[in-house]
Amino acid sequence: MTIQWPAEAIWEAVSPLWPSFSVEILPEVDSTNTELMRRARAGQLDPILLVAERQTAGRGRLGRDWKSDTAGEGGTLTFSLGVPLAPADWSGLSLAVGLAVVNALHPALRLKWPNDVWLDGRKLAGILIETAGVGDTRYAVIGVGINLSPREATDLRTPPAALQELLPGVQAPDVLGQVAPVLVRMVQRFAAQGFAPLREDFLARDLLNGQAVVCSDGVNGTARGVDASGALLVHTDQGLIKINSAEVSVRPAPAAPL
Repeated sequence: MTIQWPAEAIWEAVSPLWPSFSVEILPEVDSTNTELMRRARAGQLDPILLVAERQTAGRGRLGRDWKSDTAGEGGTLTFSLGVPLAPADWSGLSLAVGLAVVNALHPALRLKWPNDVWLDGRKLAGILIETAGVGDTRYAVIGVGINLSPREATDLRTPPAALQELLPGVQAPDVLGQVAPVLVRMVQRFAAQGFAPLREDFLARDLLNGQAVVCSDGVNGTARGVDASGALLVHTDQGLIKINSAEVSVRPAPAAPL
């Protein structure tokens, strides 16, 4: 089955914002993030949206493997946005990207700090951001993976959700056409203004705010949203603690036994 991607429509929407912007569709690649990082280190720093119909060695947060295929059962949309970026402060970029994704897709979606999109207590999408320094330029690679149709939960720590639960019949080209222009505008806004102006919008989508949470570094308490830099705020017995590290995994605390 040949997929009709809206590459030209996306280019028309984005090129006024980034005149050298391009859209590239690959039938198969190990990882869209890995491919753009390879290109960046070889000096290719133009803004690009790279879409893979199939990923054979995708990577999630904390180095987790994540294979994906656009077609068939358990279909996913996988793409990476590569752009030269120079924000005054990089803090909160993953939160801004997540906000762009949920704003583009559906009001029922929520954001789990720092970079996951959830639906009804299950993970629907993930975000992985990497950067490469080439000379005086810092190149950001923003990877997004969205579950489109239901998939098996085998070997997944978090049960998966699928966008078709909210939008029956929605396909990868439709989702890409919705998300890509919104994401580009959000990244440009973040580069100019940082995360602080987005904080209230994030809090309106914050899955963890007010919940008891346990962090992988041993911190536990009640999540109290995020600060102006995007740091997670956790109220503990020792007071309010800020968590900045992308290596911290935060999960709702188990309920107390009856």
